[in-house]
This record gives sequence, structure tokens and C-alpha cells, in this order.
Amino acid sequence: MGIELGRVVRLQVQTASLKRGERPNRVYDPAPLLVVARLRVTPRGAAGITDGGETVLDVHNADHPASKHEAGREVSFGFTSHYGKMRAEYGEWVVIGCAGENVLLESERTWRLEDFASGLAFQSAASGATVRLDSVIVADPCVEFSRFSLGDPGASPQQLKPVLQFLGEGTRGYCFTPAGELALVPGDRLVAV
Repeated sequence: MGIELGRVVRLQVQTASLKRGERPNRVYDPAPLLVVARLRVTPRGAAGITDGGETVLDVHNADHPASKHEAGREVSFGFTSHYGKMRAEYGEWVVIGCAGENVLLESERTWRLEDFASGLAFQSAASGATVRLDSVIVADPCVEFSRFSLGDPGASPQQLKPVLQFLGEGTRGYCFTPAGELALVPGDRLVAV
């Protein structure tokens, strides 16, 4: 199909918002993240399937009861290589998956939005079925995740500006709308099309 950008190594859903409290004292808390065995991606968003067979909607899924659905941001992905970059910059507390992406891909290289210009698709390792990723965009970092990355919940706007810039180049991850439906499992691939 195309060049492999990474293999799925972790699937997760945000069961609730990762931001707690009220502005300006809101903080980032990755506790509502739930690692799942499979992830069903649809144009309405992500739904995790646990080892026990329970379906858990991601908070960005349009059908979640407390949905934070936003068009173009239904599902998200990130790379292990980007976590290496974030840990080198900010520290070991920036653990794999804490940024809240639905799909974490193992990769040794850093990817930029322009690398995806030809288009992307997830491909099932078992069946070869694919689903295209429409409207891939940078997952904009929020103030709360930037403060979390710094390890300083009281960081000033001046301290946050370079963090937001660093994370905003795709280091934090990417969002997309799936063009169809596919159930992802570890070992599936993200490919350029």
C-alpha cells in the first residue's frame, strides 16, 4: 500500500476530560485514560473495546454522553519517537500515552504534518483492510498539558510560549476524521498512501 510510518503499540480512550478544575486554575490529569485491547474508529470518533468485551466511548466521540466532539478531531494518534523528544526536553514524567492520543505508534523518526501530504491510512495486519485518515491536523497543545509537561502547574504565559511552540509542531500528536470504519489492534500499521 505504501510506506509504513509506524506500528500500533497502544490503544486508549479518554473516558472523561483530562482537564480538571476551573480556569485559570485548571490542571491536566491523565487519570481518565483507559488502555484498551481494540479501538473502533469511525467518522463519529473512537470507541475502545476492553479485554472483557466492554465498549467504552472516547470523550471526543460524538455519541459520548459528555461529548467534547469537535469536527476534524474525532480520533488522535502520536508516535513513541515524539515522546522521546518530549521526555528529553521536559523530563521522565512525560510518560508514553500521557498526551491522551487514541493510537500510539512505534516509530524511530519524528514526523511532521508535511510528511503526511500524500495521505495516510490505517491498515489491518490481519486482513489488510484499510481506512483513510481525512483532514489530518496537528493536535494543538493546551495550556494545561504544556504546564504538565513543564512540571509546573503555575507556569506563566512567558514560560509557556516556547512549550506551546515546541508541542504545536506535531510533537504532541495529530487528529483526524476516519473516512470509514476499522477496528485497530496492536500490530496494525499507519501507512502513507
